Parts: sequence; C-alpha cells; structure tokens
Amino acid sequence: MHDPHTQHRSLIESARASLLMLAFGLSVLAFLIAIDRPEWFQVRPATGTAAAMANASTTARAEQPRVVDGRVIG
Repeated sequence: MHDPHTQHRSLIESARASLLMLAFGLSVLAFLIAIDRPEWFQVRPATGTAAAMANASTTARAEQPRVVDGRVIG
C-alpha cells in the first residue's frame, strides 16, 4: 500500500525543508544582530606598528591648517 521508498523520500524532503528554514532563521538573526552593532565593521589596524602609523598619519593631517580661498580654517 505505502511504498517504503516514497515514505523515505518524504522524510528526506521534510528534513531538508526543516534545515533550510533553520539556516534561513539563523541568517536573519545574524543579520539583525549585525545591523545593531556597526562598530563590528570598522576597519582597525591589526598590529601595534600599523596602529602607530595610522595614528601618526591622522595626527599629522590634523595639525596642518586647511586653506580655502586663501583663508586659513581651523
């Protein structure tokens, strides 16, 4: 009456659908958590040397006065 092959196939399709729904739910959860924490996506120097070089370049840039139309700003 019921083919065991058909019943096994139905079980596999049900498990596949459940796993896809779980993966979709987890990816939506990860997305919602990620958009709440933008600081996770800031590019930061990986080493102390890179941090020092980045700090030195921003400090040097900040010390230079900006000139617009012959007037010094800042």
